[in-house]
Amino acid sequence: MKIICIGRNYYEHAKELGNETPKEPVFFMKPDTAISPKGHPFFIPEFSKNVQYEVELVIRINRLGKYIEEKFAHKYYEQIGLGIDFTARDIQQEVKEKGLPWEKAKGFDGSAVISKKYLDKKELELADLNFSLKKNGEMVQSGNTQQMLFKIDQIIAYISQFYTLKIGDLIYTGTPAGVGQVNPGDVLEGFIEEQKMFEVKVR
Repeated sequence: MKIICIGRNYYEHAKELGNETPKEPVFFMKPDTAISPKGHPFFIPEFSKNVQYEVELVIRINRLGKYIEEKFAHKYYEQIGLGIDFTARDIQQEVKEKGLPWEKAKGFDGSAVISKKYLDKKELELADLNFSLKKNGEMVQSGNTQQMLFKIDQIIAYISQFYTLKIGDLIYTGTPAGVGQVNPGDVLEGFIEEQKMFEVKVR
């Protein structure tokens, strides 16, 4: 099972981090050990002084595919979940400055939260879908699929040029603006529209 994450897929988020807007999807991977056990708190790793939340819609692939045409990409997923791509921002900045890969800032143990449940895409308006994150009861991130630079079907088609997609693979589709640091005692709650998808306590 692969975890593929799309970076810089929302203009305002790219802007807030001082990144250029990409002309094609930017992606990186997390190992399966990055998945946070469901219901467990998130433990801030000792090697970072600035771990930040990034809430994202998550697609779960339901069939094997390679070189998928965009017009057929909708057949490769049925459910939408919600997750957090936790990022050690200080580590990421260090490796970016050296021109090195991001993985140790993005793929550490527990860095991929995923909701316990998934929603049937047939019951959602994918072209106009709201999702959000609350931190200690206050809204800190709010996004809509209309704001995506690259839509879900585009992402699937693009990734499948490079990687064979397999049943159970997860694609984190990018985060909107509003990312921020977490501290011990914080409580993060994620929503798709009005449905609460997860609650994570930070330790």
